[in-house]
Amino acid sequence: MSAAWRSVGSGLAALVAGVAVAPSAGAAPQGNASVTIGGAAVGDEGRFWDHAEFHLGLRGDVMLLREGPTDFGLGPYLELGTLAFDTLDAGGGLSVHLPVHEMLPLVASVGAYARLGATPEENAASYFGAEPGITASVFWGTRSYNYDADYVVTWVGLLVGYRQSFGPAKESALYLAAQFDLTLIGTPLVLLGQLAAGPSAEAATLEPEEP
Repeated sequence: MSAAWRSVGSGLAALVAGVAVAPSAGAAPQGNASVTIGGAAVGDEGRFWDHAEFHLGLRGDVMLLREGPTDFGLGPYLELGTLAFDTLDAGGGLSVHLPVHEMLPLVASVGAYARLGATPEENAASYFGAEPGITASVFWGTRSYNYDADYVVTWVGLLVGYRQSFGPAKESALYLAAQFDLTLIGTPLVLLGQLAAGPSAEAATLEPEEP
């Protein structure tokens, strides 16, 4: 599992870096990075339903062609995910921003992914095999337009998706997850780190004035 989690760390770094350095072609590109947390109905070996699993994921996209909150958008996305920490899914594809509401749009996505995990015939603790798959999802939640920067915050929303792998596992997953902007997690961590570090060197050297 250590090799798999090293892949998760590398993938997260690539995801955030990819959003940060997204090309500025087109009309005002808007990037985003989010965390998804929820559950999934999982089926093995071609079955639609076998059991339920915990889902955790990271997702980033860049929307092009938009000049305001009422415009359609189109752009690439990348994602990483796991089911109960037994599998690692990494993929990407194309997303379409549908402005059904200025503050609450729909974002539909289709793409492909690679599933890294144990097959039903193998020992999950010792064997990880890779197989390809396809995925589709729809997001609905708070996502407007940022006139001042190339990053748009997705405060909170609902993500519904389906994945199907083609290989020994033949795993299908219908998942339902809450999606939160990555900055909602990162900002409190930064503040806690600053509090733990204490005052800066400049502030520590300041002495109260004599009365």
